[in-house]
Amino acid sequence: MDRIVVVGAGQAGASLCARLRAKGYTGALTLIGAEPVPPYQRPPLSKAYLLGEMPVERLYLRPESFYADQGIDLRLGAPVTGIDRDSRTVTVGDEVLHWDALALTTGSAPRRLPAAVGGGLDGVATVRTLADVDDMAPRFAEGARVLIVGGGYIGLEAAAVAAKRGLHVTLVEMNDRILGRVAAPETAEVFRTLHRDAGVDLREGVGLDRLLGEDRVEAARLTDGTEIPVDFVIAGVGIAPATDLAEAAGLEIADGIATDEMGRTSDPNIWAAGDCASFPWNGGRLRLESVGHAIDQAEAVADNMLGAGTPYVAKPWFWSDQYDTKLQIAGLNAGHDRVVRRAGKAGSVSFWYFAGDRLLAVDAMNDPRAFMVAKRLIEAGRSPDPDAVADPETDLKALLA
Repeated sequence: MDRIVVVGAGQAGASLCARLRAKGYTGALTLIGAEPVPPYQRPPLSKAYLLGEMPVERLYLRPESFYADQGIDLRLGAPVTGIDRDSRTVTVGDEVLHWDALALTTGSAPRRLPAAVGGGLDGVATVRTLADVDDMAPRFAEGARVLIVGGGYIGLEAAAVAAKRGLHVTLVEMNDRILGRVAAPETAEVFRTLHRDAGVDLREGVGLDRLLGEDRVEAARLTDGTEIPVDFVIAGVGIAPATDLAEAAGLEIADGIATDEMGRTSDPNIWAAGDCASFPWNGGRLRLESVGHAIDQAEAVADNMLGAGTPYVAKPWFWSDQYDTKLQIAGLNAGHDRVVRRAGKAGSVSFWYFAGDRLLAVDAMNDPRAFMVAKRLIEAGRSPDPDAVADPETDLKALLA
């Protein structure tokens, strides 16, 4: 291959390019990003960066000089508008670039509130890009009134930052409880208590009916009929894989850009990795949204682009920081029928998800030891005795024996 083009300059794209060079690829390598800044970390955007605890330079995954030093043609503020599979080209502005192999690491995009309910009003924000956070940061003034729509991790993390900054925070979740799709009631209760203790007006089973205002948002009517005054709104209603380019190019789509176990799409010369891609998993398909997965899959795809022929095996893990609590998650809890609670030291706690006697996942709050032990067990396909897990006298290291 004389030329590889990577579309999407996020965590996966940057990792894929670095891996190609590390594995000895010496051909032309172009990394194209729609945003005008070098590849950066997204998780700190809504936490340390928004709190003013991290300068923008520390967000960058690598110094911009790294890309020039590695012979990576980094093109920023340059959205790709089309892929031509027959001629093996991508269109970037007025330029057409040839490729021998193409990798799509286009990531995901935030779901937005519909215009029909006021989502187009000034003062309605999402939390995904550096520009999103820079735009909303001036609104985080002490005493401001913010409505957060959505009780998943995005919404809860935004609520934690807002509360710490002294804002009046209302969070609505239209389902019966927060974290309803991703965590057990036990985990949800920990975070419900944290937020209410911090002064967040957390309302479950209540959604947004519509936002009120002429040009900018001034109030919100909720589904229970109440109206509350707001200065701005954050939509934390999830993200969707960025598949527009792939769809327009005629690639197979299945909850993201469909890839095989090597990371190859329905076109053998096009690969995909990260949030935008789904891959075979336990007889079905899986798409993951996490930093760890983006790095691991991108590196696996880079290896396979160079001929390794090694199937990607996901090892899911995630984290969320809220107030002084770090939640670490290993595995996937889908299909669990039992949750085992383990009390740790100094108020830490972990919840272990089992299907029968098989360990599927763990949610560990301020308990990195429980997280690491469970992660190692899950990745090894081993399951401890649930009763031993629940017993605080059991030495966690003994579960690995």
